Amino acid sequence: MKKRSTTSSWMKEGDRYLMSTYARFPLVLKQGKGATVVDVDGNRYLDFVSGIAVDSLGHCDPRLVKAIQKQAAQLLHVSNLYYNLPQIELAKLLVTHSFADKVFFCNSGAEANEAAIKLARKFAKEKRDPSRFEIIAAQGAFHGRTLATVTATGQEKYQKGFDPLLPGFRHVPYGDPEAMEKAITPQTAAILLEPIQGEGGVRVPPKGYLTKVREICDRHRLLLILDEVQTGIGRTGRLFAYEYEGIVPDIMTLAKGLGGGVPIGAMLAGAEVAASFTPGSHASTFGGNPLVCAAGVAVIKQVAQGAFLKGVRDKGAYLMKKLTQLQRKTSVIKEVRGVGLIVAIDLTIPAIDVINKAMAQGLLLNRTSDQTLRFVPPLTIRRTEIDRMIALLTDILTELSHAEA
Repeated sequence: MKKRSTTSSWMKEGDRYLMSTYARFPLVLKQGKGATVVDVDGNRYLDFVSGIAVDSLGHCDPRLVKAIQKQAAQLLHVSNLYYNLPQIELAKLLVTHSFADKVFFCNSGAEANEAAIKLARKFAKEKRDPSRFEIIAAQGAFHGRTLATVTATGQEKYQKGFDPLLPGFRHVPYGDPEAMEKAITPQTAAILLEPIQGEGGVRVPPKGYLTKVREICDRHRLLLILDEVQTGIGRTGRLFAYEYEGIVPDIMTLAKGLGGGVPIGAMLAGAEVAASFTPGSHASTFGGNPLVCAAGVAVIKQVAQGAFLKGVRDKGAYLMKKLTQLQRKTSVIKEVRGVGLIVAIDLTIPAIDVINKAMAQGLLLNRTSDQTLRFVPPLTIRRTEIDRMIALLTDILTELSHAEA
């Protein structure tokens, strides 16, 4: 697809005024519908990135758009000094469909995890022992970009240049409950985990891992914080990934797909733990404003339906099947893994080469490392669109594998 001057001129304008915090691709997107986005030159792309698992209902879902338009015409923002109706409705929906009794709203996954860390420390000091403050997290984790959450993140590449990091965080191998228990000290307050590591490469832990971690937390009187920023809101084919093991966390964080494209984060907790946050403990100016909560209500009302979630599981199984079949046809796929519509493949070739060729053919893909592709399409993706992606990917991998040979 040949780019005309429109893209290059917008990119030049963007580079002049935007801070260089992203390695952006040469693409200026203008509009979207379902799983398709269109750039300023009119080129169409099949979107298997979906804002990195944010556009849960696809682009411009009619019911989501209608909810946002209706709320925008009614009330955009009020301070949390007051109640607002969409916030109450969304909190009630989240509580009704989860283990939790209380919800705190913020703007992002990082803010939700920051709030969870603060709540866990405050609860541990008040209800367990004043000396408890440490959080145990996992290597390969990603919990956000604030200083506390980047410290909790178990990847040095995100921490480089920001030291000294905050004290009170330990990291152990993901999927290893024995290592987790050995890392516990008299100062440990909580364990923070992703049920599936998304940014870490869609790493699915061994079956029973979360159950064992829950038992460890109970044995040592620790809080279990589950970071479901990426796996929550139906991404795995269950509303929350913890449901697969039948356990419940003490605290859970959400964001990404919750707003279907508008920025919202949430921290959920049981009543006893939530009680450690009192007026003045924590706050967010924009968190839970009427507009974003109206969007969240529209998302939850669709995603929480049994038929919708079954559809995600079926389409996820179909995507895994197709990728596994493709693995048998080419030597460049080492592994296929995932749950629901969060799937990854490990390659023997650079993932960026695949992404660049895919983009040139109208397909948007994402990588989590040099040789790992992550597939997180809208939860509304159709089988025909999965087939189209697989056909394009087959041609690309065939071409690259021949070039490698």
